[in-house]
Amino acid sequence: MSGPPASDTRAVSIQACKHCGTGAPVDAHFCPQCEKIMTLSRHGDYFTFFGLARKLRLEPSELERRFRGLSRQFHPDYFYNATPAERLASLERASYLNDAYRTLRQPLDRVEYLLKIEGLLPKDRREQVLVTQPELLEEVFAFNEQLDAIREARAAGTPADELRRQLEAARRPIEARRDQSAQRLDSLMDEWDRAVDAGTPPAERRRTLEALRALLLERTYINNLLAAVEREQAL
Repeated sequence: MSGPPASDTRAVSIQACKHCGTGAPVDAHFCPQCEKIMTLSRHGDYFTFFGLARKLRLEPSELERRFRGLSRQFHPDYFYNATPAERLASLERASYLNDAYRTLRQPLDRVEYLLKIEGLLPKDRREQVLVTQPELLEEVFAFNEQLDAIREARAAGTPADELRRQLEAARRPIEARRDQSAQRLDSLMDEWDRAVDAGTPPAERRRTLEALRALLLERTYINNLLAAVEREQAL
């Protein structure tokens, strides 16, 4: 898998090597002049750290290959006799690498991280979803009314088999919405990657990001509703 394409127009940040003073791209792990390990800059992101474009479709085997290669390069054992600054840099990079790998290997975590670095991760998911998707709020109210009715039925001594039937009936439309959400996520991930490859202007890409954000908000509610059903089924 290649690195960021030429169409990716984000400005290249430069950091200075603390050993020789030479400037190097923020995603460089070793100084191109003195070849010392670079101090970890806070101006990069997980994608550039792996040498990847900000795309949402990543091949797991390729990501793991890069992870293992970088793990060997940063391993503290290789810097046992190095300067304190180099040892610290290796530890920082090894830790950052692990965090980056855990995030990028999971599709939903990857989407959430992309929204974060693009400045679109909602601060309060509950408030945002009520504003952006009022129709979901109506479904939530209807679902909660169903659960209340089931709880009242349980208190009134309704047989367990009938309670299970009612819970399954309440669960089915939520699962259907979850499946639709998953299909929409696949479509939006592909849409984002095509925009990256085509060098689509940021303003146009933002529409896709906003759709991804709305989808994550919806999934938060869906997961909460399914968790509520599971709690009732466990009683």
